[in-house]
Amino acid sequence: MSSTFPGLGQPRGPQFLSPALSPDGHPAVAAGAAVPHVAPAGPDGAPGRPGDPPRWPRMLLAGLTVVALSAGAGGVAGHLAAASGASPEAGPAGAAAGTGGDLVAAADRVLAGVVSVQVSGGGRGASGSGFLIDDRGHVVTNDHVVARGGTIHVVGRDGRRLTARLVGRDPGTDIAVLRVDPGSGLRPLPLAPAGQTRVGEPVLAVGSPLGLSGTVTAGIVSALDRPVRLGGGARQPAVQTDASINPGNSGGPLVNGRGEVVGVNTAIATLEGSGNIGIGFAVPVDRAAQVAQGLIARG
Repeated sequence: MSSTFPGLGQPRGPQFLSPALSPDGHPAVAAGAAVPHVAPAGPDGAPGRPGDPPRWPRMLLAGLTVVALSAGAGGVAGHLAAASGASPEAGPAGAAAGTGGDLVAAADRVLAGVVSVQVSGGGRGASGSGFLIDDRGHVVTNDHVVARGGTIHVVGRDGRRLTARLVGRDPGTDIAVLRVDPGSGLRPLPLAPAGQTRVGEPVLAVGSPLGLSGTVTAGIVSALDRPVRLGGGARQPAVQTDASINPGNSGGPLVNGRGEVVGVNTAIATLEGSGNIGIGFAVPVDRAAQVAQGLIARG
């Protein structure tokens, strides 16, 4: 389905089936795992009879799709598989204190370090978002934004269009690093300390959804350590959020109320025929930073 939004590309990805279900829609549990019992709902919402097939998981998952968030005409749909259970919170007790912060002030600080990423060449284009991580001009974005190659430009808050060089890519974590002139005027964003992001704390997703640069949306951290598969690689823990993220947000930061980056926005889940449904995923900032530093060291 085409779109009138410039650079949107394909808004939906491939069909997605939860690993908790087998292809026929029945529970598929890994060897040695405990099998939970759920009484399926009957026609009027009451518990069904024993032996009735569980209808709602099949109906829901039949229409569930996933999409990586590149907004280019050559946008790449990402494969994502999410496990069904939330995992325990990490970090020391009491770390949630003061996580709210001032979202208005946080947005103002963050926007100074966020860029739109535009890739062109070969008759195809892609676009996404990114953010500065150091004073040497290194910009973190998603691998699927730049994977097809081409000339890369970034546009900052002041509207200046800067040429960027690709430093390195890591498809397995969907992280890539670019470099721009250190004198660009962009401000590096602080990274949240490892283990201190908490379920329920407010967050902002910042980037260029549908090419609308400098867009900020608010939500909360919905879950931590949510296993997802990015770029066809092995499952890895991700931050789940209900902050509205859409094609073009790829590579932009997910930040807390103090303006610290807690993740790199990477993918969303959608129901067939719909857009954002409040389920988005971000690469945790500690992993993204580790990968980025490795790419910088090798590049």
